[in-house]
Amino acid sequence: MRSPRSWFPVLGWCAATLTSVALASVAMLPVLRTATSDESALVSVEQLRDSEQGPPTTPPIPSSSPLPIDPASPAASKSPDPARSPSHSKSATPPRTPATPPPTQTPTTTTTTEDGWTVSTDGDGNRSYLRSFRVEGGQTVIRAADGVIKLVTATPSDGYSVATVQNSPDNLAVYFNEVNHSFIIHVVWQAGKPFAEIDEIGS
Repeated sequence: MRSPRSWFPVLGWCAATLTSVALASVAMLPVLRTATSDESALVSVEQLRDSEQGPPTTPPIPSSSPLPIDPASPAASKSPDPARSPSHSKSATPPRTPATPPPTQTPTTTTTTEDGWTVSTDGDGNRSYLRSFRVEGGQTVIRAADGVIKLVTATPSDGYSVATVQNSPDNLAVYFNEVNHSFIIHVVWQAGKPFAEIDEIGS
């Protein structure tokens, strides 16, 4: 059995070893703190194994060129024409119904007979005169209104000729003539209406 004095050298060596280990740990603290502050710098055991087998394969960089478009795909279809889109179409305008004009009232015309003249009076009270004259030398129709005498027709009989004389709008004479023989129809406007006179000259 060893004596207690034989353990002193062993204990001294252990104390010196522990002291050196503690000093080394204190010296390594800044390095360990710097290394552990960046978690991205940590390397796993699997990565260390892979690094021994060879450098990692760099993944392919995607190309920036556009992919070809399949003509049958919906993306290859033509874009809608803006001119044909509903937003650009003209709104349907209903046709306008033309306004129906109010019915015009036709003036009522009355017809009477006065001194052989056919008198027509319209709704405004205007009067017109019409008369047919027949003599041996021929036939004539005369119209009179508003102080004006007008010849409508004059047809001579066989062997007669016709002539008219009108010196003023309110004075008309119609002659049916043969040799040395004449029929005269004379119409004048007086007192707001026509007056007629028939004369025969010669034989």
